[in-house]
Amino acid sequence: MHSKSIVELNDGLKKGEFSSVELTQHYLQRIKKLDSKLNAFITVCDDSALEQAKQADQRIKAGQSSLLTGIPYAHKDIFCTDGIKTSCGSKMLDSFTAPYDAYVTELLKKDGAVMLGKTNMDEFAMGSSSETSFYGPVRNPWNTACVPGGSSGGSAAAVAANLAPLATGTDTGGSIRQPAALCGITGIKPTYGRVSRYGMIAFASSLDQGGPFARSAEDAAYLLQVMSGFDQRDSTCVDKPVPDYTKSLGDSISGLTIGVPNEYFSDGLDTGVAQSIEQAIKVYEKLGAKIKKITLPNTNLSVPAYYVVAPAECSSNLSRYDGVRFGHRCDDPENLEDLYERSRGEGFGDEVKRRIMLGTYVLSAGYYDAYYLKAQKVRRLISNDFKAAFSDVDVIMGPTTPEVAFKLGEKTADPVTMYLSDIFTIAVNLAGLPGLSIPAGMVNDLPVGLQIIGDYFSEAKLLNVAHQFQQETDWHKQSPKAFS
Repeated sequence: MHSKSIVELNDGLKKGEFSSVELTQHYLQRIKKLDSKLNAFITVCDDSALEQAKQADQRIKAGQSSLLTGIPYAHKDIFCTDGIKTSCGSKMLDSFTAPYDAYVTELLKKDGAVMLGKTNMDEFAMGSSSETSFYGPVRNPWNTACVPGGSSGGSAAAVAANLAPLATGTDTGGSIRQPAALCGITGIKPTYGRVSRYGMIAFASSLDQGGPFARSAEDAAYLLQVMSGFDQRDSTCVDKPVPDYTKSLGDSISGLTIGVPNEYFSDGLDTGVAQSIEQAIKVYEKLGAKIKKITLPNTNLSVPAYYVVAPAECSSNLSRYDGVRFGHRCDDPENLEDLYERSRGEGFGDEVKRRIMLGTYVLSAGYYDAYYLKAQKVRRLISNDFKAAFSDVDVIMGPTTPEVAFKLGEKTADPVTMYLSDIFTIAVNLAGLPGLSIPAGMVNDLPVGLQIIGDYFSEAKLLNVAHQFQQETDWHKQSPKAFS
């Protein structure tokens, strides 16, 4: 059953070929048998998942099913879940049980989807490899000696290993697209404001955005359909109608103009990855698309700008974890200052501390104008680059990552090298644009991701462009042998 698409699973449930309980049990058994090799899950919700599946079967029997009724999914442990541990991959929240649901969680419950469990991730979504988690690193199903990417590595690994047909993730600087690329699956970061951030634990509030993981663009369209929508509790959520993402999947892309940035094929890009992307673009040419070389001149400034803006916002957001109201609290504090210092010192990992310190520095008196304000100006320049590009092209294509999955521990001692893993994804977050990654080749038996970037609220177009590629290729159908 784990090789079926969402359309096939929906069809099977409605025809009574199998029940949601049977489907859920199948995935729970796979998690129990295989997840020890990956460490993709922090919490597995056997009892609640089976109860949700029973309720879904009743809805299906009564003819009241919706898009994802009875379909299991894995939930990134950054989304609050009422009565279930929500840790954000951190010791700071190891004992935290959320008293409410995130809006995305509410929507999935309302639709009748079945939550299998909460997935592992870089601590507070800070990382590019899923190695900073308090619960240990996540491993890549294609090669368990390699990273799955981050921060949503647990979700990506779970889908790639067929432990869940769908999963949620969040993307602050590439944290959906980069792990999707390294794990050989489809992942989409929607336009900023398309998916509510209410109940999604904050890292960098002007950059964070939730989105789906799936094996194919078609499957991802179903999950994004349910996740999207206006929520008045999130002041950054956009009150804009959500189109039916599944209806435009058959549209022709003949005449589509694809922009290929020169900056995405410069030094630092692995030769094998470059060749795979070039071959993928040729598939689009065969489908009638036009290829146009473009320039995004401020691309090289995206990483330094991001690593000023994101830590500044993280420093502000994580100030709430003080050992007083919730989260980790040190034993026997001598006074209030000792409570703050030891609770934060014990609760946060090295990468989180590094970003808090960097963010506090750039926001401090005397440095705000020199660093933070300048980074925000650069952010506008990056956004203007994309605006100019989209006046000439429909979508932009290039590699998602500069290389395929690297070895566990290979970059942990050099944060700057690790940060460069997101060099092609970060600018999309700074501009607030939608972007997705789809599998488009293999190098050294590891997946390569093709990134497709669109103008604001063009998710339907992006999903269709990805779907057309997947109709012509079978990279998205390939699974790691150990988890087939």
